[in-house]
Amino acid sequence: MAAEKTFEIPEQIRTFAEKSVEQAKKAVDDFLAATHQAVAKVEASSNTVQSGALDLNKKVLTLAEENIASVFEHAQKLVQAKDPQEILKLQGDYLKAQAASFGEQVRQIGDAAAKTVSSITEKVTKG
Repeated sequence: MAAEKTFEIPEQIRTFAEKSVEQAKKAVDDFLAATHQAVAKVEASSNTVQSGALDLNKKVLTLAEENIASVFEHAQKLVQAKDPQEILKLQGDYLKAQAASFGEQVRQIGDAAAKTVSSITEKVTKG
């Protein structure tokens, strides 16, 4: 009986991939920190009409950060996979989770946008 051979991802490739993911995560984290600083500066100088837009921007930024964190968590799992079957399972699980969260994120953005429009309309009509 012949032993079944399975393809394994070499340790060097996994190590390189892990370092690449870590470097990409650091770059994105630095970008997000700069974005938060920019939002804080805009927030400090905004007037009442802009405040609703800032709330919406914050919501979108928060959701983007959650999605980015999810991507890096998934990438870490992928680079630690031992074989293609594990990669396929991880990818399938990730896609299911993302599809489930997408609808909730769209709802949250829609609610925040509606609240922003309502707040701006109310402030403008009251003078």
